[in-house]
Amino acid sequence: MRKNKTKGFTLIELLIVIAIIAILAAVLIPNVLNARKRATDSAAQAYARQVATWIAAADTAGTATSGSTNNITTCTDSELVSEGAPSSFPQGVTNCTVSYSNGRWTVTTTSQAGNSFTVVY
Repeated sequence: MRKNKTKGFTLIELLIVIAIIAILAAVLIPNVLNARKRATDSAAQAYARQVATWIAAADTAGTATSGSTNNITTCTDSELVSEGAPSSFPQGVTNCTVSYSNGRWTVTTTSQAGNSFTVVY
C-alpha cells in the first residue's frame, strides 16, 4: 500500500486567501486614486503661491525689464522666469493665469484633477 504524502493547500484555503486579497484591493485602490488627486491639487496650490512670491520678488526688486510688473499675464512670463520661475508648468498643473486689478494680483491655477485655486496678492 502506498501512502499519499503530498503536501499542499486545499482548494478552500486557496479560495479564502484569494478572497482576502480581493477585499484588501477593493479597499486600497480607491484610497490610492484619491491620494493622487489630492497630490495634484496640492501641487497646483503650491504653484499658485510660488507664482505670487515670484511676482512680489519681481515687484520689490525692480528687476522687471519694462519697469513695471503690471503687464504679467501668464505664469511663464519672462519677468517671472528672471525671478526663478520655470518656463513651463510643473507636473500636476494644467493652466495658470495672472491678472492685476485694483492694486492686487490674482493668480489662478488649475490642477490635472480639474480643480481651480486662486491666490490674491
